Amino acid sequence: MFEAHFQTFEEPESGVALTARLAAFREEMVRRQLTGFVIPRADQQQNEYVPACDERLAWLTGFTGSAGMAVVLVHRAALFVDGRYTLQAAQQVDGKAWTIESLVEPPPERWLEAHLKDGDRLGFDPWLHTSSAVERMQAACAKASAELVAVESNPVDGVWTERPAPPLGQVSIHGLEFSGESEAAKLERIRGELTRLKADALVLSDSHAVAWTFNIRGADVSHTPLPLSYAVVPKDGRPTIFIDGRKLSNAARDHLEQTAQVAEPAELAPTLQALAGSGASIALDSATAADALTRLVRDAGGKPLRGADPVALLKAVKNATEIEGTKTAHRRDAVALARFLAFIDREAPNGSLTEIDAVEALESFRRDTGALKDVSFPTISGTGPNGAIVHYRVTRKSNRRIQPGDLLLIDSGAQYQDGTTDVTRTIAIGEPTAEMCDRFTRVLRGHIAIARAVFPDGTTGAQLDTLARQFLWQAGIDFEHGTGHGVGSYLSVHEGPARISKLGTTPLKRGMILSNEPGYYKADGFGIRIENLELVVEKLVEGAEKPMNGFETLTLAPIDRRLIDTDMLSRKELAWLNAYHARVRAEVRPHLDGPTQAWLDSATAPLER
Repeated sequence: MFEAHFQTFEEPESGVALTARLAAFREEMVRRQLTGFVIPRADQQQNEYVPACDERLAWLTGFTGSAGMAVVLVHRAALFVDGRYTLQAAQQVDGKAWTIESLVEPPPERWLEAHLKDGDRLGFDPWLHTSSAVERMQAACAKASAELVAVESNPVDGVWTERPAPPLGQVSIHGLEFSGESEAAKLERIRGELTRLKADALVLSDSHAVAWTFNIRGADVSHTPLPLSYAVVPKDGRPTIFIDGRKLSNAARDHLEQTAQVAEPAELAPTLQALAGSGASIALDSATAADALTRLVRDAGGKPLRGADPVALLKAVKNATEIEGTKTAHRRDAVALARFLAFIDREAPNGSLTEIDAVEALESFRRDTGALKDVSFPTISGTGPNGAIVHYRVTRKSNRRIQPGDLLLIDSGAQYQDGTTDVTRTIAIGEPTAEMCDRFTRVLRGHIAIARAVFPDGTTGAQLDTLARQFLWQAGIDFEHGTGHGVGSYLSVHEGPARISKLGTTPLKRGMILSNEPGYYKADGFGIRIENLELVVEKLVEGAEKPMNGFETLTLAPIDRRLIDTDMLSRKELAWLNAYHARVRAEVRPHLDGPTQAWLDSATAPLER
């Protein structure tokens, strides 16, 4: 009945093939006179979604998560993952060949200090690590009296005989009706930032920054309309964009050439060397610029200025056109979500649906809008114990039937040309337990606390993060991920620099879009997450002595009333929930058929204590 066009459910490779790869890789290491090598889950630009040709970590280890790193030594190997992926890594990786270690606390450098020996030569690919990451590895090697060695070519590629070719997705023009600002206006603002930084030029090493600056989109990676590319923006004169010409139609090339020179990627290094040769100060993004770029500028006589990419903050603050576009996208998405949630309520209790069925149905309802370009990430559809795996990806092998008594956690998003969506709902299948309702209500109260927050200019995500966790902490529980991330405008669903987390140090500004997604995960039991997207807006507070901000909720989808213990809610929390559901009903109901309208009326009916 339904099918998915934008994601697959195949099981990652495992077993004998991976064992043979690790053995072949070790032979290649020894041949290159290395006693160890670091394999990050990264491409040259530190993208979240990387092209197939850069999935070296998955190819070697079997781990398919979006963040991780491996270190292979002659007699031992370790995979480093964060809290989101601990369960997934244990399932995907051969525990006899690899140990699973923390990517965060303690960091991998502590492991290197403990396991490297005097005289060891640890190799790394300088195109796949930032300079700060290299400096941390260098310090760890120094403590162990080992040598850190930058390699000319990656030894993984030396044994990956069937490595895919680099992508050649066609570039499209992101018109003013969607972007709301011309390339010339954006470049003028970027040059203002160059003056502030006292830089002669800026390297755009983040393809998202290139796409935003030049109002283009692409098709080089999964789920994000990204044209893999670089650009150099000088303080004076025309910028240069470095992109494979085979990706450009005549129209796309003409569009770019109105404001920039267009060059092949191979010309990036000589262009930077020529700039640096004059002693220029060249700004590099510390989060995405490869260490190879820092070395190139420094070795040619230039001054690398490492710091935050100024374009990231410019891009994060959406203009009026982008805000109106994302609101339209969310209203469109809400219709698909209502149809999906009604379908689940109708079909799941009889035990006829699986996790994959849910993924395929939701994508089909989104495709019915006629505007879906892609899903914004692989849909997380986890029921029962699979729901407790924070970034679970269903495969045909792991696919579980949805049964009465389960919770179904479904986290999904869509890419529309006018906006990017991301929403999570947790659905009770049949009668939930008292424990499920308690945990769900605590998560909901944290979600409402973020949605209702009022905060002064200059407030960071770290200052708000506690609001989402307070009711979980009161029960001695927590969740091991951030509360929220930034979201792009028909770009990455995970966009910096702002986030709501313990590590969120960027002040939240009006026009930013962030997720609000506290959760709770009971290992081998169930998972709960409630996620809406929020727009930072001005809040008028009577008697306020400084500018105040708050959130406007963009997502429009019912929150499962069957899981809410109303006795745990305050009057203000209950009022917020009823007002939210009334808004969902008013904005979405006119676009639904009769049976789905009836379902929505029930799903959004006011709750009383």
